[in-house]
Amino acid sequence: MGSLEGTRVLVVENDELNAMLLQMQLEMEGMLVGGVAATVSTALQMIDELQPQLVFLDYWLACNENSSPVAERLRQRGIPFLVATGMEIDQLPAVFDAGVKLSKPYTGSDLSQALQRALAPA
Repeated sequence: MGSLEGTRVLVVENDELNAMLLQMQLEMEGMLVGGVAATVSTALQMIDELQPQLVFLDYWLACNENSSPVAERLRQRGIPFLVATGMEIDQLPAVFDAGVKLSKPYTGSDLSQALQRALAPA
């Protein structure tokens, strides 16, 4: 999928194994993973530092946080994002309507399609 090639992406995921697997999947799509954040504060700082073109969010993060504040910052800045969750998609807070929602568990094909949708022009 050529449109993903070279896209700078930030991963916001607190589970190290999931983050590592996701990073490998994104790199296989040709994306450049700039970093991984496990908490809201780290994610907000990395957004400012890395200027990602896309952000992958897990809904639940470390320290009983969720990624709603990160989604709000991304929405305000017009940075595309997708959120993955094991909970019912319609239970996500409204701020996530600005991004692409992905239900866990998902396949590599599901991820690829979600990434394409997230980066598609509005």
